[in-house]
Amino acid sequence: MDSQSIIEKAKSTSRTLLNEIESKVLLSEAGIPVVETKLATMKQEAVAMSKKAGFPVALKIVSPEITHKSDVGGVKLGLKTSKQVEAAYEEILSAVKQKFPHAVIDGVSVQKMARPGTEVIVGMTKDAQFGPVLMFGLGGILVELLKDVSFRIVPLEREDAREMIREIKGYPILEGFRGMEPADVSILEEILLKVSGFVDDHPEIKEIDLNPIFAYKDGAVTVDARIILERDAVT
Repeated sequence: MDSQSIIEKAKSTSRTLLNEIESKVLLSEAGIPVVETKLATMKQEAVAMSKKAGFPVALKIVSPEITHKSDVGGVKLGLKTSKQVEAAYEEILSAVKQKFPHAVIDGVSVQKMARPGTEVIVGMTKDAQFGPVLMFGLGGILVELLKDVSFRIVPLEREDAREMIREIKGYPILEGFRGMEPADVSILEEILLKVSGFVDDHPEIKEIDLNPIFAYKDGAVTVDARIILERDAVT
């Protein structure tokens, strides 16, 4: 499935929230590195996908009505065997149905666990006055705790991307603070520029959240992603 058919599918059901798998397809087409993620609609399908991806794997609920998956028991990480995948699949569906009994559930996503790295976030929201604005900062739970982020208006030039990364207070962490693995900042600059170009090419997109992106000394990969379309783009 390509980006245009994904957007058309969302339009056909007046759905603004793209699921993680749909979001990653769009981002991958734009040249943004993502962890390959598959949709399982049955337990045995999840097991087969896990074996193909290679253990350990992560399972996450896929629903157009659930955005904060971990808050509802919809995420299981570090699964190392088929039996663990089977149990996790059932536990995820049970937990979600208990908290959201009427939620539409598309299935469960399956992805290989990415090697841990420095977590960063790239996001986009639309300002009423300035239009699309990109955000960069330390990712994971740190972004909510520290609010250490930088902003630039789309479209970005390379110098904008360079400055965005270096002006956050946590930049020393990306340089390898106290023995931590440094991040390849030039790759993070490329991701920011590609997200900027992606936003420019798709005015129907209202919001993007890439969190976390794992940054390494030799690359980076988007582990989780969310894209929201403009309401008037799907009605």
